[in-house]
Amino acid sequence: MSRLQEIARQPGLAAIGLVLGGALWGLMWVPIRGMQGAGLPGAWSGLALYAVAVTLMVPVLIVLKARPLAHLAVLIPCGLLTGTAFSLYSTSLVLTEVVRAVLLFYLSPIWATLLGLAFLGERLSPARLGALALGLGGLAVMMGGGALRHGPNLGDLLALISGMSWALGSFFLYRAGTVAVTEQVFSFVFGALVITGATLLVGGGGIAQAFDVRAIGAAAPWALVAGMIVVPMLFLTIWPATLLSPARVGLLLMSDIVVGVITAAIWSGEPFGWREASGALMITAAGFVEVLGHSPSHEA
Repeated sequence: MSRLQEIARQPGLAAIGLVLGGALWGLMWVPIRGMQGAGLPGAWSGLALYAVAVTLMVPVLIVLKARPLAHLAVLIPCGLLTGTAFSLYSTSLVLTEVVRAVLLFYLSPIWATLLGLAFLGERLSPARLGALALGLGGLAVMMGGGALRHGPNLGDLLALISGMSWALGSFFLYRAGTVAVTEQVFSFVFGALVITGATLLVGGGGIAQAFDVRAIGAAAPWALVAGMIVVPMLFLTIWPATLLSPARVGLLLMSDIVVGVITAAIWSGEPFGWREASGALMITAAGFVEVLGHSPSHEA
């Protein structure tokens, strides 16, 4: 084993990497909103983002001699499900408020719990029941009475579905344990590119809005920044997950919600009141309760 491989196997370093990866997740909205401001509306900003990410991954695959075609049976379902999650999440960031998109996506541990109860024979423990109550309660508080009367907007729905897709995709990630991290990352961004393209073909005006071709040049720097965030973000998310327990992974990734909510409250210029703050606290608490209640005490 090389010195670099030995370093990469250190749990402490993996934990630091996971916190940084979560922080990058929380900052992803900045370049996406930048592309929107430059004139790329709806899902077009996501298409530019994932096109850049795929392009950046090609030389990485060549240098590391990765062979994604040898693992298609595993990578295709993983790529499509996680790609759907990434694609819908990036689109939701321009169709609804950033805080709402972040929190709705971060309900994914709740959906993972429900999937475990339905398909893996897991039990509904008091901790999980409490996590479900906190998560769904935080959702209700954040959305408010108006959303309950008139329904959520399109961006809210996309963020919610993206979290569900990520939860479902995580089940397939267990099968990808023997597949190289580089190949997994490529399948995720390529799947996101494919799904975003399909979304533009079948989506309505809110998703596939017309734009001035000159906006491509103006948005290009933001697209490059976004791609340079997404690629290391995925490496810093997947690599630690191969070394750390699910409990630690779930807790450390909460840097995503912390960074996303705080930066959105400061920079997005969108309303941030008691509903958003209370919803954020309840959903974060739901994640803590679910992760700690699901794991053995020594893992917690």
